[in-house]
Amino acid sequence: MTTAPREKFIPKPKIVETKIIERRDVTDDLLMMWIEKPEGFTFKAGQYCTIGSGGIERAYSIVSAPHEENLELFVELVPLPDGNLTPLIWDLHQGDIMTIRPRAKGIFTFKPALPNQLMIATVTGIVPFISILREYLYQEQSGHHFYVLEGASYVEELTYDDELQQLANEHSDLITFVSTISRPTEERNAAWTGETGRVNSIVQKSADKFGLKPDDTLIYACGHPDMIEDVKDQFGSKGFRVEEERFWKQDE
Repeated sequence: MTTAPREKFIPKPKIVETKIIERRDVTDDLLMMWIEKPEGFTFKAGQYCTIGSGGIERAYSIVSAPHEENLELFVELVPLPDGNLTPLIWDLHQGDIMTIRPRAKGIFTFKPALPNQLMIATVTGIVPFISILREYLYQEQSGHHFYVLEGASYVEELTYDDELQQLANEHSDLITFVSTISRPTEERNAAWTGETGRVNSIVQKSADKFGLKPDDTLIYACGHPDMIEDVKDQFGSKGFRVEEERFWKQDE
């Protein structure tokens, strides 16, 4: 008589506690948050962690690079009834406790095969790109040029634009940054003098300007699903490879 092989038991990673080190409100529905990195927690730039409060957990991409001391997050509020975790997060402050899974996950990471890296984001979709760029520079890597296109409805939602512009200024051989506002006529954007229109509407113009081609360029699209679908429709048929990560109502 033969016996079926016994399946190997893989225990589910336990939940651990983490403390909020700092919270910074950007707008009524956007905040930056730094939490303690649990002992032994490792990740690749571009991956996400799973945090929780009140027994509710959700995944959020990590802004910080792997070498940084704490975990930096950029969170958008999804109000009730659609949102479950973020309304709880909005009631938390420095020193409060959250939970975190001790393992990061995700495959939306830096793919070095092609020299040109075209990164397209809407609002919180910029998160994995910040992590990738910080780590790339920290590791003193070379051989690539990153073209970062970021779009938002309002200028204050371009939370990391100062950092990105500074990196582009300091490393012009490695990084080009273009931001755009989709509602230029609204009062909140009165001082805006940059590109206008949704970010997916300026991708072709940017690709032409920078001479990006399918055989030397990898496209990453992160953020609103409609933006991602449009980028895939525009460039997938032209032979470009498009990596995607969808950020929309993450709290559902």
